[in-house]
Amino acid sequence: MTSGTIVVCGGGGFIGGHLVADLLRQGKKVRAIDVKPLEEWFQAFADAENRQLDLRERGACQKAARDAELIYNLAADMGGMGFIENNKALCMLSVLINTHLLMAAKEAGVPRYFYASSACVYAADKQTDPNVTALKEEDAYPAMPEDGYGWEKLFSERMCRHFRDDFGIATRVARFHNVYGPHGTYDGGREKAPAAICRKVIEAKLSGRGEIEVWGDGTQTRSFMWIDDCVKGTQMIMAGDFVEPINLGSSELVSINRLVDIVEEIAGVKLKRRYNLKAPKGVNGRNSDNMLIEKVFAWEPSTRLRDGLEKTYHWIYKQMTSGKAQSSVRAPALAR
Repeated sequence: MTSGTIVVCGGGGFIGGHLVADLLRQGKKVRAIDVKPLEEWFQAFADAENRQLDLRERGACQKAARDAELIYNLAADMGGMGFIENNKALCMLSVLINTHLLMAAKEAGVPRYFYASSACVYAADKQTDPNVTALKEEDAYPAMPEDGYGWEKLFSERMCRHFRDDFGIATRVARFHNVYGPHGTYDGGREKAPAAICRKVIEAKLSGRGEIEVWGDGTQTRSFMWIDDCVKGTQMIMAGDFVEPINLGSSELVSINRLVDIVEEIAGVKLKRRYNLKAPKGVNGRNSDNMLIEKVFAWEPSTRLRDGLEKTYHWIYKQMTSGKAQSSVRAPALAR
């Protein structure tokens, strides 16, 4: 017998915190789980049941899943390209979280389970050109995903499929494409490109240096999804009948140079760019093909990058100028 409790694993992280907030606004009963101490959560809500648990351990997953109606698994040891390229073993160990959570969900009779996958599952040979053809769901196979992080995600997608087929758990999988917004990491080594560029522009503006470092040559392309679109799409996919992995991302493709342009426009500055060609930069091009999500749900993430970046920039600026600057200690581990 379930209690109507919705469990958000990785609830102290960036996406998890926003999801918890939205569920609470809907009047839902929420159990938020994260490995970090509560004071290090990016958002914590008194109305939720907040638990500090290491979900790599099976016993912790059993505690998390007890009496749950739904489980959202957003927990992973992850970060931006600088982190995942240099921590492949840590990224692979996140397989313990999804494996143990699925086992716990089966034991507890949890009827529905969401797994947050990633665009990093897509084959590398389809992402060699900045003028990339948008990635369709079937492009994950033949498999050659991002080493470490991408392989773990692809394996865990298959685990969800087989738990659905063999044990009847209604698993749902979304492949997130570069989520950004406030209440996330912007410093310390795990931050992703939008937050990193915002921080670098703010630092240059506040210091008067007039220069920033850009990883790579700036021509690599990506799409970036606003956090509210991610939260809406995640719940839509969880509640829907579509069972295969599906893209959840914006189709607005931009180069890193254009990303810097937009943040400079928001900040009202023009900076000299120093390109670090030895820094991690990932694939040359990646974009989300949204034909399937439009067909299945008659919807796609559509918040303009400029609009989301403006809100993100101002939130980071406020944090950096109010004595709340992050450190590598505060960067999220085992949470989205």
